[in-house]
Amino acid sequence: MFGSNAGQYAILLSMLAPALFMTATGSLLQSGNNRLARVVDRMRTLMRECEAADTLPERSRFLRQHIAGQRARCQLILAACRLLYLALAAFVGSSLAVAADSALGNQLVHLPTALAVAGVTLVLLACLFLYREAAMAVRALHQELDRFSREG
Repeated sequence: MFGSNAGQYAILLSMLAPALFMTATGSLLQSGNNRLARVVDRMRTLMRECEAADTLPERSRFLRQHIAGQRARCQLILAACRLLYLALAAFVGSSLAVAADSALGNQLVHLPTALAVAGVTLVLLACLFLYREAAMAVRALHQELDRFSREG
């Protein structure tokens, strides 16, 4: 069914190749989830500050703008994580497709590659979302620092 021992080892190696992509994707997912947790914590802090600053319209407006920015950051991170989960599924599918292709006598020769390319493309898109979110975080920090400098 799977051919010689040498052929079986080649198949196993081919099935493991997507594992490198899975590891990288898992690291990005962990990073994205950590970022999401930090943004949510920051948003909750800002909401508490906003409730306390209701009598100060300018401060309240500033805080509400930052809350809206944190919400946008959450959406970007969430979109990136969704893409990364899909990429992970594509890489797992790629590994399974190698085994299925071998079992079926090379009938699915393009499927493993197509799944791997799809996974890499999804990781690229997720990285672009995470890059955009990081830029938003830096912009928000600069706004807070500018406001702190003016008030201090």
